Amino acid sequence: MEVIFLGTGGTVPTPERNTVAVAVRVDNEVVLFDCCEGCQKQIMRSTVSFMKIKKVFITHFHGDHFLGLPGMLQTMGLLGRTAPLEIYGPEGAEGFIENLLETGYYGLDFDVRARDLKPGNTVQEAKFTVEAISLNHLVPTNGYLLREKTRPGRFYPEKAEELGVPKRFYGKLQRGECMKVGEREITPDMVMGPPRRGISVAYCTDTTPDWDTGAAKDCSLLIHDATGCDALKEKLNTFGHSTARQAAEIAKKCNAGKLALIHYSQRYREVSGLLEEARVIFQNTFAPRDLDTVMLKHED
Repeated sequence: MEVIFLGTGGTVPTPERNTVAVAVRVDNEVVLFDCCEGCQKQIMRSTVSFMKIKKVFITHFHGDHFLGLPGMLQTMGLLGRTAPLEIYGPEGAEGFIENLLETGYYGLDFDVRARDLKPGNTVQEAKFTVEAISLNHLVPTNGYLLREKTRPGRFYPEKAEELGVPKRFYGKLQRGECMKVGEREITPDMVMGPPRRGISVAYCTDTTPDWDTGAAKDCSLLIHDATGCDALKEKLNTFGHSTARQAAEIAKKCNAGKLALIHYSQRYREVSGLLEEARVIFQNTFAPRDLDTVMLKHED
């Protein structure tokens, strides 16, 4: 699973960074979280293909999180897209997207399907799910948890060999099928370990730190609002944001594998200070730059 940080800044783009958008590539499919102003230019500078984006999840309808949608939709149309595009968001998403499509002359040859997601609602795909998480911001806001579905257990060829299974039938057992060797039935559990948990990415911005973190428990990667330093905590929390230190405290509470800071305020040209504050609490923290890509691999 690849995580591509198309934009890492908050509220206002700067010469150093765009506002927020993150693409997650699962096999050959791309899920886009938020679609900032200038997102399509960032996509063109990355390894992401417009045609591979199947779903877009908007956290909320402040401009720095969705104003890139009109341009991206028109570009998809100009490139000849025919596959439908699904757009999800918090309460009011369907109305916002319908109004957006009425602005200007689109002439799209593909369907745009918008849907509200309440916290706890889940979108199912063949290999993963995306669950909406309730965040605490000034307007209705969702976080999202993308979770790879449970993978089959590890296959042990030495056990299959001991049972007399011909190698040409190994694949059958790995696919969960039973077979016979002589008069004995061989079942997959005889040659395979227990199911393995998939990779998960929690995308949580914009929010104060007092949101229900249960849904993000044990996530492989937590991407969390880190708008500023701890000295600005009171001000940032009042405006529905978190500090880098607070993001680290959430990561520790969630038992996250890694923490990525995001939504840096435009006041910071460099974010090394934010990274230092977070690492005091949660060592496995990094501060991505625009167009950084992180590869998440299975632990086993």
